[in-house]
Amino acid sequence: MINTAYTGLVVCVLILRFGASAQTTNLDLVKEESFVTYRIVHPLHEIEATSKDVQYVIQADPSTKEIKRVSAQVDVTTFDSGNSNRDSHAMEVIDAITYPEVTFASTSIAQAGDSVNVTGKLTFHGVTKEIVLRGLSTWSDHKLVVHGGFAISLTGFNIERPSLLMIPVEDALTFSIVAAFVWK
Repeated sequence: MINTAYTGLVVCVLILRFGASAQTTNLDLVKEESFVTYRIVHPLHEIEATSKDVQYVIQADPSTKEIKRVSAQVDVTTFDSGNSNRDSHAMEVIDAITYPEVTFASTSIAQAGDSVNVTGKLTFHGVTKEIVLRGLSTWSDHKLVVHGGFAISLTGFNIERPSLLMIPVEDALTFSIVAAFVWK
């Protein structure tokens, strides 16, 4: 009788554990609320450009509000600064024909309350480096919105810093993201 009770307990624990992990699901991207913006600074002015064509993918467990895996992809030609000449020059600088996409895939995720740090591999201009995206996750009824950002070194990704009046831009290229998701 004890063996049967023990076996039943083990089966219940396994079912509960399997059921909890089965809650992880791909959430649906809300494209019209999601975007990525880059910012670059020159001593004479700052430039921002935004892409609304970024593809974010997230696996999460809405019942525990845990983000399990994140990835993103954006075509560099979809960034718009409001100045087509400047955008064309930016595409030349990063060699958009040879390296048309930027991709990111998480390798680990640390969460504490609403704060989230996503470590992963960013591939940009043919170079892959580990970065940490720091952000905030806001969970509500059937919706998750993540705001976050990170900075990279242009020269670290083998990009020559563009100049204006023979003065180069700062080496830091800062990205801000907003990603909205829903589930049923």
